[in-house]
Amino acid sequence: MIPRTLFDSDHESFRDTVRKFLDKEAVPFHPQWEKDGHVDRALWYKAGELGMLCPTMPEEYGGLGCDYRYSAIVMEEIARSGCSGIGFPLHSDIVAPYILHYGSEELKHKYIPKLISGEMVGAIAMTEPGAGSDLQGVKTTAIDKGDHYILNGSKTFITNGQLADLVIVVAKTDPSEGAKGTSLLIVECDWDGFEKGQNLEKIGMKAQDTSELFFQDVKVPKENLLGGEGQGFAYLMQELPQERLLVGLTAIASAEAALEWTTEYVKDRKAFKKPVMSFQNTRFKLAELTSDTLAGRCFVDRCLELHLEGKLDVPTAAAMKQWTTDLQFKVMDECMQLFGGYGYMWEYPIARAWADARVQKIYAGTNEIMKEIVARAL
Repeated sequence: MIPRTLFDSDHESFRDTVRKFLDKEAVPFHPQWEKDGHVDRALWYKAGELGMLCPTMPEEYGGLGCDYRYSAIVMEEIARSGCSGIGFPLHSDIVAPYILHYGSEELKHKYIPKLISGEMVGAIAMTEPGAGSDLQGVKTTAIDKGDHYILNGSKTFITNGQLADLVIVVAKTDPSEGAKGTSLLIVECDWDGFEKGQNLEKIGMKAQDTSELFFQDVKVPKENLLGGEGQGFAYLMQELPQERLLVGLTAIASAEAALEWTTEYVKDRKAFKKPVMSFQNTRFKLAELTSDTLAGRCFVDRCLELHLEGKLDVPTAAAMKQWTTDLQFKVMDECMQLFGGYGYMWEYPIARAWADARVQKIYAGTNEIMKEIVARAL
């Protein structure tokens, strides 16, 4: 209802390309990928050929040098399609930026072109069995051995974990220093001592490979340190607003898609010989959800605008992440109710979207942590 003014004709042309790509290369195959527990690896190469991976990376590293709106379009279209198994956003807008912002020129030229082409799939390993939103509680260690580190520890709930070729690992280079002893290391997945555990079975996002990772005496070259030793926690904090914007963009696009599916369904579905849409409860419920989603869209687009200007701060991003993901799950739950019993069937997209939405309130920092961040800023 409210026209979006952030995107010009070039952006919309790119959106059309992404949408057609997903409708052809992903949507028909996603049910099988849910059974497999991961998307087809070839999808990454195809996306790379179309410039859908890491579109914001500079031309000097093989990228398109686009603004962040192009990344936002990829996220929104993946959410619209319901293909939640596709891990492009984390790869393009979390992993690649860490290398771009904190890596040496050697690391940038070595890894970014391969991330852009899809030759390498990226992941980031923060969460541990005993450390989730509390990143200061990380136990994985990287001990200095002169020209290399020896990495030991384990990670869990790692998105893109099974398909990953490289992982940015959060580790303690000085365990005695707490957060100040945290560093970021690039680790290639075929190095000795690096083992991928099981592909975790989840309630939703079943086509998204989410894994345990284990490191036993992995030898990591000193040059694979991102930025300064002991600066990892500061780097993580600096990048989190963009990560949370990613989640919010996905949340609102998913909610918009669910409302479209539900509106079409209740127009056709009959109860007591009348379309379900003819009942006041249905119309009022959809009206409420539409109003809330419009407000969420305005909030997210304003945060996107701030991010383009380099002004999206940590409390605002946290508030947006918490509010939009709570709304996303509310929309999914209410829309599922309007589908009735069919909404609980896995073959209907609303069932998948409902299950997929729940984790949005947990990752990128739980919504309880988001509230704490906002409260501290008051």
